[in-house]
Amino acid sequence: MPLGRRAPEGGRFPWSPILFQKEKGPIRVGGQAVIEGVMMRSPNSMAIAVRKPDGEIVVKKEGLNFFAEKSFLFKFPLVRGIIALISALTLGVRALHFSANQALPEGEGQKEISPWTMSLTFALALSFGIFLFFLVPLFLTKGLKWFLPILSTSGLLFNLMDGLLRLAIFLAYIRAISFFKEIERVFQYHGAEHKSIFAFEAGEPLNVERVKEFGYLHPRCGTNFLLIVMVVSILVFALLPHHLPFGYKVVSRIVFIPFIAGLSYEIIRFADRKRNQRGVRFLIQPGLWLQRLTAKEPTEPQIEVALRALQEVLDLERRR
Repeated sequence: MPLGRRAPEGGRFPWSPILFQKEKGPIRVGGQAVIEGVMMRSPNSMAIAVRKPDGEIVVKKEGLNFFAEKSFLFKFPLVRGIIALISALTLGVRALHFSANQALPEGEGQKEISPWTMSLTFALALSFGIFLFFLVPLFLTKGLKWFLPILSTSGLLFNLMDGLLRLAIFLAYIRAISFFKEIERVFQYHGAEHKSIFAFEAGEPLNVERVKEFGYLHPRCGTNFLLIVMVVSILVFALLPHHLPFGYKVVSRIVFIPFIAGLSYEIIRFADRKRNQRGVRFLIQPGLWLQRLTAKEPTEPQIEVALRALQEVLDLERRR
């Protein structure tokens, strides 16, 4: 049975058409959980659905130009991964800005969050993430030289320790934020996004009853991507000469991020295409385990929101 599919009692799912691109087969759809909602994006479109405090589902949708996958740059491996990362960050900020304003309680004198405020907040969060996951492990590893002198002589062990500390900090961070109730709801919407995409990829009717039968762990998830980034960074930094001054190592942790992201993107694309092969499923299993921290079983109303976003973005693609 394909990954993510949970067969209901009584037999098979009925078939329903999948939206196709000319000469390319079924379109790729991805998404992101936001505050009380879900953002879905296809190669040329984006739609955000958010449930307001009064229960109404509001939608924002638009076509994509610069970040559309029709760009010739998406034909080049590694380059398309960097563009996809920039696209995810940019569109993610816009989706969070929209969802945050829609989720504000009405009638309490609340002011909308300005785009500048959201952009500044995201820039600070991104800077903090680079500092926490790339620079802190490096400085900790340098400090461990006093207790483990072998780290001063072996570049392989130094970079391995750096990578293991990076992975440990990442896992601890994910675990820590999962205890916040607000974050837990975002994780439920994350699960709703995955279920909806699984149903679409399987060609199933996009209704709540069908969609809720699918699993909520998807191999093309951003959590998987982050875990692959952590592992790939160990391999990439292990290739750097150990005799370089420490300042160069600090700079390398920042300069090589785009390359690491591009390589990780290619790996996750390959894993997604081959996800039903036993060997590939074994390799992606750690990422699926990690998703249990960032994706949760959603409620039916949350699935309804995710489906609304998916249906809107598919409607935009059909119109093209």
